[in-house]
Amino acid sequence: MNKMQNSKVYSMALIALFAAVTAVFSQIIIPIGPVPINLALLAVFTCGCALGWKNGTISIAIYVLLGVVGVPVFTGFQGGLAKVAGPTGGYIIGYLFAVFIIGLMCDKLGRKVWVMAVSIIIGIIVCYAFGTAWFVFSMGEGIWESLMLCVFPFLPGDAAKTIATILIIKALEKTHLLLDTKSVSA
Repeated sequence: MNKMQNSKVYSMALIALFAAVTAVFSQIIIPIGPVPINLALLAVFTCGCALGWKNGTISIAIYVLLGVVGVPVFTGFQGGLAKVAGPTGGYIIGYLFAVFIIGLMCDKLGRKVWVMAVSIIIGIIVCYAFGTAWFVFSMGEGIWESLMLCVFPFLPGDAAKTIATILIIKALEKTHLLLDTKSVSA
């Protein structure tokens, strides 16, 4: 690993890059109902595996804060506190907890395939818990109805995103572009 990759500047660049990638991936959507399918979770999963808990959480926090202050980074080029208070806001907040869990597990146990898979599954469950609970509260729907709208249709796509994340991380490791998540933080 060269000096650039060991620097805080490189680490900060990766944090900014993943915040930007999350904003871009949030715009790639399939509108299927009140909660559209998008690629934001792919970015969150990859961010956690690539950057670890600290830098991954910072990156996704930057994305969320940009959206909260009105920068149109959320799905459909939306931003503002109203979007976070709306029916999908719990999922946006859930991104923070998902990236934290994924990053923490990858930091502690390494980027083994099984670690990434298990950490992403736990991250998905946590994100869905926040998102579905908020959807139930904000929309007045029952839990079963909310699961039918907000969880079950997304499971096949999230399985594909999990596999894609693992393939992306393994490819990035071969290029030596990823830092050891324990060695450098912003």
